[in-house]
Amino acid sequence: MLSTLDREARLQLMKFVCSFAWADLQVNDAERAYVKDLIDRLELDPDESQMVEGWLSSPPDPDDVDPMNIPVEHREIFLKTMLEMIAADGELDPAETENYNLLSQLVR
Repeated sequence: MLSTLDREARLQLMKFVCSFAWADLQVNDAERAYVKDLIDRLELDPDESQMVEGWLSSPPDPDDVDPMNIPVEHREIFLKTMLEMIAADGELDPAETENYNLLSQLVR
């Protein structure tokens, strides 16, 4: 399913993933590992990978992660990926869970 995303959608997905990683105000090693794995699965080029690394260092601007900008045809992919992100460290942080629930409500 990730292969159906074009460049813009891949980067948008990564912004959401990184914003979810920052939900508890820190990005831990397991979350970083998940992001790096996702970079590989999405086959991001070096420039795109560098952008994502930047979002791991400092969270994306909230205006850049507007759920209403997720194309309808990609919403399930985004939701599934966000679930993977919040489970990546083996802990369900309340802030991450709240963000997921809000995203789910907004895009369905």
